[in-house]
Amino acid sequence: MARVIVHRHVLAGDRINPFGLPAGLQGIQARAQGVYRGSQVDRSDGFIHFSTAAQAAETAARHFAGRADLVLVAVDAAALGDALRHEPSRGGALFPHLYGELPLDAVAWAEPLPLRADGRHVLPARMARAR
Repeated sequence: MARVIVHRHVLAGDRINPFGLPAGLQGIQARAQGVYRGSQVDRSDGFIHFSTAAQAAETAARHFAGRADLVLVAVDAAALGDALRHEPSRGGALFPHLYGELPLDAVAWAEPLPLRADGRHVLPARMARAR
C-alpha cells in the first residue's frame, strides 16, 4: 500500500464538496486544471500543508475542533516526488510540505470527517491501515 498523507487545509477547506476540493472558484479551477494550488494559507507560506496519517487526528483536533464540514483527503506521497519535503513544525515533528501544485490524480481517496458527541472527528477506518 502506498504511503498516504493528508492535506491539512483541504481537510479544513472553507467549504468542501463531496470530491474533497474546496467549493467555489478554487475548486472549479482545480478540477478544470487537474491541479490544486493550495489554500490562501498554503500560498502565503509557499507550500501546501499536509499531515501524515499518524498526525491527522491531532491536526484536526488542534486546528479544526468542532467543525462538521471537513473532508479528509488522502494523497499518495510517492506520486509527489521530490516536491514533497518533511520539515520540522509543531513541537519539532516532521510534517510533509508540498512545494508545488497537487496533481489531482495523486489523490488516493477523500472521505467526510463526522463529529463524535464530544466534538472530536471520527477518522476513517482506512486511516489505521495507512499509518
